[in-house]
Amino acid sequence: MLTYFFLWFPLVLIAIINGSVRESVYKKSLGDLLAHQISTFTGLIIFGIYFWVIFNSWKVESSNQALLIGLMWFILTEAFEFLAGHYIFKNSWEKIFNDYNIFKGRVWILVPIWVGIAPYLFYKLIS
Repeated sequence: MLTYFFLWFPLVLIAIINGSVRESVYKKSLGDLLAHQISTFTGLIIFGIYFWVIFNSWKVESSNQALLIGLMWFILTEAFEFLAGHYIFKNSWEKIFNDYNIFKGRVWILVPIWVGIAPYLFYKLIS
């Protein structure tokens, strides 16, 4: 499980790069909401590629282990989103919670869901 703990950290780097591209390349021309949606979906795709690589390189031993990895990654992702998002990146709590509001077109919730279920899905696909 320690290996999978450390394999979560590149997700942060991927997310930061993806968000930086959004902010510097297309947010101004597309607007905040559409840029948020595009960046969420590109993040899901890039994460999927990363998951494919790691789950082909480091074998998960059981469906229970895959579920535990997903739970760990989900908790780490949410902790990072809320704690680093607020205290390091200085986002307001309102802005952070707003990214979870699907009724306003914000689709960020798909990212922690994907991070949480991907280990199990890839375990089933690959094994």
